[in-house]
Amino acid sequence: MGSVITAKDLTLAYSNEETIINRANVDIEAGDFVFITGASGSGKSTLLKSMYGDLPIQSGHLNVAGVSMKQIKNSKLNFLRRHIGIVFQDYKLIKDWDIEKNVMLPLIISGYAKDICETQVQKLLSHVKLSHQVGKFPLELSGGEQQRVAMARALAHNPILILADEPTGNLDDYSAGLIWNLLEGANEQLKTTVVVVTHHIPETFGINYRHLHIESGSLYEIT
Repeated sequence: MGSVITAKDLTLAYSNEETIINRANVDIEAGDFVFITGASGSGKSTLLKSMYGDLPIQSGHLNVAGVSMKQIKNSKLNFLRRHIGIVFQDYKLIKDWDIEKNVMLPLIISGYAKDICETQVQKLLSHVKLSHQVGKFPLELSGGEQQRVAMARALAHNPILILADEPTGNLDDYSAGLIWNLLEGANEQLKTTVVVVTHHIPETFGINYRHLHIESGSLYEIT
């Protein structure tokens, strides 16, 4: 099916500090579901940031969705982000916007017509079981509901890749279960490639996945 993410001798660090990821090599295929684990401070989020262009690579090569991340220009980065969905642990919703407009954001950026945006948003809010919260603002929702809004936003533009950084880290078991189900569904039903940084892989995870682990700056696959 082809590679969505390829890293070759990828080395990452913040400014001139010590190396965090050292000469990582990985090939993530279209349709893969990948967990990245490691101790706190091991570099999990750092690796994910490099994949969506929030951290420049120090050396080596990283290609995401056909785009080289080495010295990537803003125009190319904006193009890339139109094809990926990102889910953060702290939601990163716009607090002054209602949940419909938050979900609509990727569609607005991509220039979709208003009626298409509205139709897609209603479908997505139903999909994440939040139709009853239409018109509410993020701070009127629970943490689990806010993360479901963030998931709907990540799915809005039918991304080829979802990157999720500890998406259930702040959630109760029920809300976490809903998020895992949504990520599983995106992978199984839409064939979206999913990469998730997490401290713990859920014991009852229902689909096949790959497990990458970071330790002492090295990235390796657990089989």
